[in-house]
Amino acid sequence: MTAEPVGGTAPAARERLVSGPGLLLVWVYGVITVGAVSRSVYQMSTEFDRAPLPYALTGLAALVYCFITYSLVRGGETARKAARVCCAAELAGVLVVGTWTVVRPESFPDSTVWSQFGMGYLFIPVILPVTGMLWLRVRR
Repeated sequence: MTAEPVGGTAPAARERLVSGPGLLLVWVYGVITVGAVSRSVYQMSTEFDRAPLPYALTGLAALVYCFITYSLVRGGETARKAARVCCAAELAGVLVVGTWTVVRPESFPDSTVWSQFGMGYLFIPVILPVTGMLWLRVRR
């Protein structure tokens, strides 16, 4: 017979999301986070007046990537749900900005991470959130 802790139930262990293919997913998110953060910091600090919309969108993408990376590393059900929501928001952003840059390229004097569906980043920005949502669904 084992003693039950005060409160009735043992605390559930935080589920790891960074095992197997999830480790590769975190690694790719980490790399793209570093790229987006570096790019946005440089562009916003040196050339923001030239193309504020694209540079602000790159900064937003960097924040989303940071949060998803953190959530995947943190693990647990709440982090998994938050990461899924952020992956869906990321995909929506890539699709909206990607379409916008194809239909109205004059609106973007410079590119963003999500321009033309992430073409400048080998389309990783459009593939990554789909992969992330599938992984998080499997890890349910």
